[in-house]
Amino acid sequence: MAIRCCDCSSVRITEQRFLKSSISIYLSHFLSVTFPPPSPQRCHLTVSSSKSSSSLLEDAPSNLNQLQIPPLSDTQISNEFISTLCQNPQTQALAFPYYQKALSQPGFQLEPETQKHLIKTLLRNREWSSISAISKDFLLLDGFPDHTTCKKLIGACFRAHKIKLVESLLDVFESKRSVAVPAYIAVMNGYNKLHMYRSTLLIYDRMISAGISRNAKCYYLIMEAHRKLGNADMVLSLFLKFKSEMKRSAAPSVYIYSVLCDSLGRSGRAFEALKYFREMVKWGIPPTHSLYASLICSFAGIREVEIAGDLYREAKEKGLLRDPDVFLKMVLMYVEVGSPEKTVEIVEEMVEMKIKVTDCIFGAIINGYAKTRGLFSSLKSYEKLKSLKCETGQVTYASMINVYCRLGLYPNAESMFVEMLERGFHKCVVAYSTVVSMYGKNGRDRDAMRLLAKMKLKGCEPNVWVYNSLLDMHGRLLNLRQVGKLWKEMKRRGIEPDRISYTSIIHAHSKARLFEECVRLFDEYKMNGGRADRAMAGIMVGVFSKSNKIDDLVKLLKDLRVDGTELDDRLYKSALNAFRDSGLHVHVKWLEEDFGSLMMEKT
Repeated sequence: MAIRCCDCSSVRITEQRFLKSSISIYLSHFLSVTFPPPSPQRCHLTVSSSKSSSSLLEDAPSNLNQLQIPPLSDTQISNEFISTLCQNPQTQALAFPYYQKALSQPGFQLEPETQKHLIKTLLRNREWSSISAISKDFLLLDGFPDHTTCKKLIGACFRAHKIKLVESLLDVFESKRSVAVPAYIAVMNGYNKLHMYRSTLLIYDRMISAGISRNAKCYYLIMEAHRKLGNADMVLSLFLKFKSEMKRSAAPSVYIYSVLCDSLGRSGRAFEALKYFREMVKWGIPPTHSLYASLICSFAGIREVEIAGDLYREAKEKGLLRDPDVFLKMVLMYVEVGSPEKTVEIVEEMVEMKIKVTDCIFGAIINGYAKTRGLFSSLKSYEKLKSLKCETGQVTYASMINVYCRLGLYPNAESMFVEMLERGFHKCVVAYSTVVSMYGKNGRDRDAMRLLAKMKLKGCEPNVWVYNSLLDMHGRLLNLRQVGKLWKEMKRRGIEPDRISYTSIIHAHSKARLFEECVRLFDEYKMNGGRADRAMAGIMVGVFSKSNKIDDLVKLLKDLRVDGTELDDRLYKSALNAFRDSGLHVHVKWLEEDFGSLMMEKT
């Protein structure tokens, strides 16, 4: 490769440090650079990979691209030369070494445009050590980049997670007032994007300590950091401080108001948020769709139906209803206050505005009708929403399968489950659990076990609900062998049995008159922190009575009394008969005095 220069004597090839750097770069890029026009008086400076560093006379390979650049003067590398190196991908790696060489030349001054080219080249090649070196030159030469380059430099370091380099750059930029503010803004913005909000707080404190003035962007970023940390009081305090400082120059921007209103709304101070929202409108600042969304969600969350509805209609009139979360919040609010009919109106408006009705909204309406208007109303609402071209998703499928099962419409439930699988929803554990339970209630134990196997095959891990349904099914059939296998499988998979699991397995062993195993399982349940409810207590009263474990029966009744669990008539009579059969008249009297009065009150 060859570098043709104007005067070979002007090239100090004895400067080993520069030469070594140049050689390594040349070898890595296999590059040829030629200065026109050629003349007989001009000599050739060659760097060859096959010769030592002192052998600099070699012809360049003919197949390499040649870059035409202006000739150098006798003793100076120009800004134009460095810029030219930066602008060609084949020579850009040479730009920084030549820049360092130029610094040793008397009178060299880096021009802003050249500096911009050089920084852009170093960032493109991710030369972080060179960026660190050139940043020190900003300070030494008093030549700082412009605001845009400064932000790009810090932003690139954040994207590469070079946090120490960011701090080093901030140390440099902090000394120059003209770039200090944009540098601090870029650093705070970078930390916010990395969700390092506490670091943003530290940078802001450092900015105050350095006596650097804050603009609207600084306030926005620090308020955003406090919002993410849940510090609503600090957000409000900073907002008021910003207003006092900026009242003569400009009103707060819509973004600052958005941070304030969202922070107050999330902390349960929706009415304060609304007050500042109205203040913003009086300033003549147009609200955004995200600000409306935040306010509507805040009031819907605290069930302020009238205000949420007013804001919803106001946003609709302005064409600022775009966020599906707003519609979901409104649907959930109407469900909670017992007005499911309003939810269908919301969907009709979404269809009118050509906003997709999400599966969560569809499912929430189905469940809302089932909760407040009954299962048949839920079924009718499903048919209504389907007529509006709403698409059924995994959540809605699971909800409707549950509705059909509770109505006893098992063929419809099974048909919908098959449709769900055909559409590719293979991992809905709620739907699997419902269908397994349905099979169990209908005595279809083989179908239930086949579905369990299919569930595992599709990669859907069965949960405790699925196992509870299977335990109950096989327990009713007195298939203790299968019950035991399921119990061991649960524990092997790391699924902790719950109260229903223990109730099912204890009930199965009780029906098989394996009372010792019932007692062992009940003790295990209590050791794991479990407490007996009325169903489990009823089973264990029978177990203790039939196995003549009167002391355990007395302890169980005392525990029920302490836990506040009420006895039903069957449980009370069973315990009473057990004491009488054992001739424990003292215990009979105790039971009648402690529980008998409560039983009389019920009747």
